[in-house]
Formats: sequence, structure tokens, C-alpha cells
Amino acid sequence: MIRFGVGIIGATGYIAAAYRSEIRAAADDARVVSLCARRRSLLEEAAREDGASHITDDWRTVVEHPEVNLVVIATPDALHYEAVMACAAAGKHIICEKPVGMNGAEARAMWEAYRERGLAHFVPFWTRYTLPFRHARDVVQSGTLGAIRGVISRWHNPRPASMPFTWRDNAELSAAGSLADVGSHAYDTLRWLLGQEATRVLTHADVLTPAKPDLGEVNLDEALRWGGAHGSGESEKRRKGTAFDFADVAIVFADGAVGSLVLSHAPFLRKSLAPDLELHGTEASLGIDRLTGRLTLARTGKDNEVLMTVPDPGNTNRFATHVFPALRKQLAGEPAEFPGLEDGFHVQQFTDAAAESARIGGWGHLA
Repeated sequence: MIRFGVGIIGATGYIAAAYRSEIRAAADDARVVSLCARRRSLLEEAAREDGASHITDDWRTVVEHPEVNLVVIATPDALHYEAVMACAAAGKHIICEKPVGMNGAEARAMWEAYRERGLAHFVPFWTRYTLPFRHARDVVQSGTLGAIRGVISRWHNPRPASMPFTWRDNAELSAAGSLADVGSHAYDTLRWLLGQEATRVLTHADVLTPAKPDLGEVNLDEALRWGGAHGSGESEKRRKGTAFDFADVAIVFADGAVGSLVLSHAPFLRKSLAPDLELHGTEASLGIDRLTGRLTLARTGKDNEVLMTVPDPGNTNRFATHVFPALRKQLAGEPAEFPGLEDGFHVQQFTDAAAESARIGGWGHLA
């Protein structure tokens, strides 16, 4: 069984910290070899935690490291493309955070590079692996709902009102703000459940959050902690975000089904007041609540039925359970269902069309 030598680019950020913990706990599957980040103090601390033998602020040395055969790319969106293409050229397998690029052209090039070279890849669309949505997919595929004709999806991830400015608020580094951040998860979930793509979208998107405290170069974990402990007035310097933190997207799917998708990081759009996702079919409707794990079936003329309440399994090691097995199956040429760069490309097409629609004030079409 192949044991992966892992290099992590963007190693000290909010996402990478969680990934590093899971990789450390999967010692039979992998070991952390090389870490790359900008801030030396955080990098040295991460290396001590992981037992990494190599640290650097030059991501190219991670890709070139002879003991690294798997690279995790957890940098700001704008920095994915160059690193992914370098990994492809060097024959390194990858795990690339979503959104995979800044636009569809980048995403397509990444997917084609990995497909042509036969390298393994994984994009962390984690919602596919959560129990409520896996059960929801079973319900859809059973035919209980009939043909899906309407979808209502909500993905609110409210940030503290006093949370400082981070790269996610900067349109030069973020592919499309909330459209790309939580929107990529939401749209991938829809296309995975329905088995089809959107063809056109109509978007209203904006920056709703007032100017934020500007503390300089802070990562998301630091920003969340500071925002939870301070008021927004405790920082004299402020900076207004340029990346969307709210979007309302009307969607038309290939078979004519319609949908509404509301995405937000704004502090006042709070979650868990309604099901995260409603699927409305010709025979019945299904509501999925991520927080409670409740799946509710509605039929005309009948009382709503709670099909199941899926208990939260708590923290699980997604790398040991999902990522490493998917990579190994790819390398062995075995059939495998996993989110990869092809999915990242299709999601990027949606993100591009939705962002373009917001800019022009009209329908955006998926290529």
C-alpha cells in the first residue's frame, strides 16, 4: 500500500490546520514531509506539530522535494493555478482546495493536465460525504420524489460582525467571494444530487458587511478569534471588502428544473431557521437540515413525515476515510466516485456564470 509523502502549501491557514491534524492521525497512510507558509513563527510551530523535516516560504521547493508525492494546495484562490500546473509537470498528485481556480479557463487546464498525465487528484467538496446528504441522494435515486422540478438552497455561514479583513474579502485573491466559497459547495451538492448541470443563472450579488477592522496579514483562524473577542470599534483602521459576501442566484438546469440559491457570509443572515435544502419533485418534496440531520418528506394531502434524523458522528478523519482511499483507487485504475478536478471545473463554470450575471445584470450562461 502506497504511503504518501505530503507537502502542504498554505500550511498555517485555517483550512490547512484542520487537514494537517487529520493527516497526522493517519500515520499509516501518510506523513507530512514539507510545509510552506509566509509567516516563519507559525510555520515553525506547524513543523513541530507535524514532525515535518522541511519548511519554506517558497512553494516551488515543496513541489520539487523528492520525498513529496502528494501536494495539498490550501492557498488563496488566485494562487492555485500556478501551483497545480507545477505539480502536474512534476508528476505530483494533489488535493486542491475549492474553488480550484480564478476562472473556468484555469480550472479546465488543471483538469486536462491531470487527466493527460494519469495523476491522482481530489477536491474537498465535503458535503457529499455528510450523512444527511448521502441519505438524501438515496431518496432521490429511489424515485420517491418523482422528477425533481424545483430546488431551494440556502448556505449561510455568518461571520462575526467585528471580524477583521482577510484575503477572502479581497476580490483580487478570492475567485468570487461567497459565490465561490460556500457557493462551490452548494452547487456541487446540487449537481451531485440531481445528476445534471445548470445551463443559465441570474444573480444579484453584493458586499453587505460594512468596512472591517484592518489588522494587516491575519489568517482566518486569527480573524475569527479576534472577531469573537473584540468589538469592531476597537480598530481604528478599517477596510471595505471587495469580494461578494452575499448572493441570490436563480438557476435553470439542463432538464428545465428551476432553483433558487441564497449564499451569505454576512453577519446578520443566520443559519438553521429553515432547511438548508429543499428538493421539490412531481411526487413529493424533501427537506434536508444539516444541523439536526433531519430529512422531512412532504406529500400533497398528507402530513409531513420525518424520514430520519441522522445523528452527528462528531469529528471524523476525512483523509483516512475518503481522501486516501480515493487517491489509491485512482492510482490502481479502479472505479471510484470522488470529487476531483473535473468537478472543480464544472463548479467553476457555475461560479463564472453567476459572477458574470451579477456584473451585467442579466442572465449568465454556463459554457
